Amino acid sequence: MDNSPASSDMMHISDAEFHSIRDLVYQHFGIALTEQKKGLVVGRLQKILKQHKFNSFKEYYDHLVADKSKAAITELANQITTNHTFFFREIEHFDFFKSDVLPWMVNEHKANRNNDLRIWCAAASSGEEPYTIIITLLEHFGMDYKNWNCGLLATDVSEKALVAALRGVYDQTRLQGVPTPIINKYFKKNNDGYEIAEKVKKEVTLRKFNLMNETLPFKKPFDCIWCRNVMIYFDAPTKHALVNRMYKHTVNGGYLLIGHSETLARDQTPWKYIKPAVYRKEE
Repeated sequence: MDNSPASSDMMHISDAEFHSIRDLVYQHFGIALTEQKKGLVVGRLQKILKQHKFNSFKEYYDHLVADKSKAAITELANQITTNHTFFFREIEHFDFFKSDVLPWMVNEHKANRNNDLRIWCAAASSGEEPYTIIITLLEHFGMDYKNWNCGLLATDVSEKALVAALRGVYDQTRLQGVPTPIINKYFKKNNDGYEIAEKVKKEVTLRKFNLMNETLPFKKPFDCIWCRNVMIYFDAPTKHALVNRMYKHTVNGGYLLIGHSETLARDQTPWKYIKPAVYRKEE
């Protein structure tokens, strides 16, 4: 999130109005908006206020609270959440995934005669991260990929981001640094940009999901959870409650990957620290 100030032609927000919307955002999405984010809130919500002809942020807040369909809250999530990402972001994670996580997963599942590799990308945004994970799996397994059930679950709270992920078309800036052979193998150039190949897209199940849900509706635990660059917007209690819920839905020995700008307080979580931004559930 940026901190760009609101321009002079934008509707003014009072301290009370900001605090009301801030508390609502925290309640629904766990995002802690500081006073420094006031300009961001004003800027990002202007389009909604103008489109729906609200005369004040108070009117808008009252609408958010009264809307039983939850469409207004969904629209708020689309505007407030940040979805900037790119392919192979924080490459160290993908290197570690190939060198350590995948070999462990394969050995565990072979020992249990189970080919169902369970991976959850918990902050899918516009699709770059889950599609990168699938590309990594395809490259790792090669022709043996067909013998594994490698499809992954990718979730996000923003419907706008999920629509973009489902479309799977990206401009060149999202592929900067990606080797040309990988681009040629897994993307198709068209007039709108680079479209992810169907063999990648079909391996990702996209679902809307709010990480603030106190119950995670998953029947089976995951081998690896990617939850990167979303908890920087959470306060400490929200963050630790989330990763502790994830811990319960991870197999023994399974991994949690978080953003490199994020850390977990080791005295407040059962996760074992492995290296920066990598944690493990002890076997």
